[in-house]
Amino acid sequence: MNQFNKDIIAALSSDKDITLNEVLRRQIEVAANQFLQNELTAVLGYEPHTRIDRSKDDVNYRNGTYTRTIDTEYGEINLTIPRDRLNKFQNALFPPYVRRTDGLEEMVIKMYSKGVTTREIADMVERMYGHYYSPTTVSNITKRTEHLVEEFHERKFKYSQYVCVFLDATYIPLRRGTVEREAVNVAIGIRSDGGKEVLDYSIAPTENGAAWFELLQGLRARGIKDIQLFIADGLVGLQSAIEANYPQAKFQRCWVHAERNLLGYVRKNDRREIITDFKAIRQAENLQAAKERLAAFSAKWESSYKRRIKNLVQMEELFTFFSFPTAIRQTIYSTNLIESFNKSLKKMVRRKE
Repeated sequence: MNQFNKDIIAALSSDKDITLNEVLRRQIEVAANQFLQNELTAVLGYEPHTRIDRSKDDVNYRNGTYTRTIDTEYGEINLTIPRDRLNKFQNALFPPYVRRTDGLEEMVIKMYSKGVTTREIADMVERMYGHYYSPTTVSNITKRTEHLVEEFHERKFKYSQYVCVFLDATYIPLRRGTVEREAVNVAIGIRSDGGKEVLDYSIAPTENGAAWFELLQGLRARGIKDIQLFIADGLVGLQSAIEANYPQAKFQRCWVHAERNLLGYVRKNDRREIITDFKAIRQAENLQAAKERLAAFSAKWESSYKRRIKNLVQMEELFTFFSFPTAIRQTIYSTNLIESFNKSLKKMVRRKE
């Protein structure tokens, strides 16, 4: 017996006057409202009750609710639709001004794209419409989205210039006969007007320079001719791929990755102090001050970690962000922006497993 059937039996047992139709209506209402909360969580990228810094202008968070009603086969349901501070949340399941839950297959596709599993969708469709869609049927319906993926990879870009492009890979489980973790290489661009977008992504068994070369080659072929800055980690072959496709672009090596790598070679007792000193270099007001702090850092720690410190001193690409306006340096010194996106992507994938 599945949980849905258990809920029906429990509800009928607790109220002699309730009808089966009302039980189903209530179940739909609960499921729909839970879906709305889950959908907002996916947009925000963090779970409810997570502590965040609300003092920053670009931080998005839950900002109240409003109510509306929707007609279903089993009666009217009341929805509590959450709001977010930056108004980025537009729920896909119940568009504005729509009073009825029509367009079943379109609804299935929207739910799937938001990270709802095929089994969860099958259960909710049965609650809302009285029809049973097996997980396999739902999976077949969602295959209709494959042409959208092809269109995304083949689209011509509206803008030919980007101030910066973030590159990063994340590993997620993919099925090719068997399920194995593979690299999803993602490129996110920021334009001069501040707008940002996912430019493209590619999938490969492992992150490698050849895969990045192919992705960047595709960006240029589809219309992106000028990129001022790339931000990425120090993967072997990545800079060569950038130079081959965008030779005029500058390269910023991620400071956060450099910090993590440094910690891996430092004794536990030294970690807090050496990272504090290393961060102070990045926080300098200008390039000259940063280089002076780097020299002091080297003099202090070279005797203990000669090879590591020597490698850091030679990483000129750590300091590229100092050649850009102060206002944007906090954004471009690391790959934090794209890593946050990839973290949300992995959360969505886990919900589909």
